Amino acid sequence: MVVANTGDDFEHLGLHISPDIDTLTYALAGVQNHETGWGRCDETWSFMATLGELGGETWFKLGDRDLALHVERTRRLRAGAKISTITSDISRSFGISSRIVPMTDDRVRTRVITADGTLDFQRYFVEARCLPKVTGFVFDGAARAQAHSEVIAMLQNPDLRAVIICPSNPYVSIDPMLALTDLRAALACCAAPVIVVSPIIGGRAIKGPTAKIMNELGHPVDVLTVAAHYHAVMDGFVIDTADAHMAAKLELPVVVRPILMRNISDREELANATLEFADRLAATQTLRRLQV
Repeated sequence: MVVANTGDDFEHLGLHISPDIDTLTYALAGVQNHETGWGRCDETWSFMATLGELGGETWFKLGDRDLALHVERTRRLRAGAKISTITSDISRSFGISSRIVPMTDDRVRTRVITADGTLDFQRYFVEARCLPKVTGFVFDGAARAQAHSEVIAMLQNPDLRAVIICPSNPYVSIDPMLALTDLRAALACCAAPVIVVSPIIGGRAIKGPTAKIMNELGHPVDVLTVAAHYHAVMDGFVIDTADAHMAAKLELPVVVRPILMRNISDREELANATLEFADRLAATQTLRRLQV
């Protein structure tokens, strides 16, 4: 099961866009655009070109093939379908064997508080190119939203092997999920090991504004900041060899290994090492959260 952040979702040009769900879908289906890091491969852009000629908003790029997914999702949402049902059906149409489950069927929206005012996440991330100084975040709707029942059931499943928090941006990709009260509580009580893979390597983020946000929030850009951020929910930490010198300062089980993923082989090796780490923690019954 892959739990998807829906805090990035927004309405644009009359369509419901789910960037994180779509990125997961295209990646697991093997049709992602490796050059851009988003969208589909073999894309065409006639729609955007025509929209620009008409004077429409072109700051958020929607390819012609990608557009079909947004149109169908929007149509079904307006007809009363849940985002989780639509996501499941789309995954099946792409032949994806993994379950992609939105964190919630309720509406949650990430707002970025900046020196220039509060911005919707995509306005900050895409239109403003992450340039405004960040001072905080608000997850509108999270206090009222309920995590998807399948996510809670999985976290409570005694046969669950591990929970992996991937090296995404902690503040904008993971925190919207942790802002759901029931999901965070289920994660904290989960009997399976919760392993975090660091998004920071050698004092920098490989991709995205993670390091910039850390700096602007007044935090050192290092694995100690990441560990402190996830302290209440994590049992083990996977860090890069570039940060091996900081392992002794981390007061929890740590695995040190190369974590930069350049190709599918790197991804598989890191995934296997992370699962083996989780198995060792489970075998020794040293789940830190359950001892405090």
